[in-house]
Formats: sequence, C-alpha cells, structure tokens
Amino acid sequence: MQIKFSQKYYTLSNSPLGGAGGLKLSMADLNRKSVEEFKQSEKNPVIAVLENIRSAYNVGSVFRTADAFLLEGIYITGYTCIPPHKEIKKTALGAEETVDWKHFANGTEAIRSLKKDGYKVYAIEQVMNSLPLQQIDFKHNEKIAVIFGNEVTGVEQNTILQCDGCIEIPQLGMKHSINIATAAGVVLWEIVRGRIK
Repeated sequence: MQIKFSQKYYTLSNSPLGGAGGLKLSMADLNRKSVEEFKQSEKNPVIAVLENIRSAYNVGSVFRTADAFLLEGIYITGYTCIPPHKEIKKTALGAEETVDWKHFANGTEAIRSLKKDGYKVYAIEQVMNSLPLQQIDFKHNEKIAVIFGNEVTGVEQNTILQCDGCIEIPQLGMKHSINIATAAGVVLWEIVRGRIK
C-alpha cells in the first residue's frame, strides 16, 4: 500500500493556523540578511580559531555556524585549508563570503594577535582542571576566542599552555569525542545565546 502526501508551503500570511506555529516557514519569512547587511551588522565579539583541521568540510561547517551566530570572525592556523576551496564552499553554503577570516602560521601567532586585541582565549579540550561548558558564565560584551583542534590529536599542547583556560563539553557516553564541526556548534551557541537580544 502506498500513501501519497501532498506538500504545501505556507507563509505567515496565508497559514491556515493564522501564524500560530507548527508550519514550516518560507524563505521569505526567514528575513535572511544579504551579504552587505551581514557585513554591516554588529557582530558578537567571539572568534573561532581552527588549528590544523584536516577536513575542509569541517572548516566549511564552522563558517556556516559563525555566520548563523554573527561571530566577529574565524582565525585559521597551521595546515587548515582556507577559502576559496570547493569542500569549504560545499558545507559553508556562502558563509565563507560573509564571515571575516584571517590565516596564521600557527596557534602562537593567532593567540598573540587575539590577546593584543583584548580577547580571552580558551582551548576546547579535555585536560586536567578544564572548565565544564555548562558552568561558564561569559559577560555580555566579553571578547572570547575559542580554539578547536585537529580531529585526531586535538588542540596542540603548546597552544593549550598559552590559553587562559580550557573548556570541556560534558559527554556522557562511551566515545568522549565529538566531531569538530559539532563541537563548534555546541560551544559557540553556549557562548552566544546569552548575548541574543
């Protein structure tokens, strides 16, 4: 037996529920910013640092997350690939054109630049005395940079030693390992959510 469903998209104005929710929004209802509007928007003073990320798809995903949360930018270090790159483009979906980014030879150079600009720098890593993500209370306008490391080896030990601290995502299962793109989404949302007006 085969059941066929008809799919119809509604806008808020023609919804049979009168805008009460539950219906998928059309692209027009999402109020998406243009590239120019994005560039002129006030950004959250948060920078994601990508250290030696192997997968360009992961890099593109972080660009997309940075766009979604209006981050100040992304710092790319080491052998992490940079735009333009076809695999970044595939997952970033244009965010590589909106989000500001800089490349540094290594984590030390990026951290030096961040601290000079008044950022507190945290590695996202499981270390002794790491801070549980859910217990951190960042101030509204506090300048924060978070470093995400290589998919296998994580953030380099030398980089960790230069940070103001390490943040750990609580994990309850067996693996105790989260893909960098997923980790970035979790951490960046936790930092930004208290800043949304």
